Amino acid sequence: MNWEQVKGNWNQVKGKAREQWGELTDDELAKAKGEREQLVGLIQEKYGIAKEEAERQVDEWHAAV
Repeated sequence: MNWEQVKGNWNQVKGKAREQWGELTDDELAKAKGEREQLVGLIQEKYGIAKEEAERQVDEWHAAV
């Protein structure tokens, strides 16, 4: 699934994101609206990790979706 498909199916896919990053709230995920950069920023902020690490996690998660 490419990122545009993730974006288009965000309501279905965000549950999987919630499983991966349990500290993210439903409201935060809803605000991300499937935008990769917003998701990376949320993860970076919530978990206190570097942008590169957040991007790596999102890429691994995306590959598994």
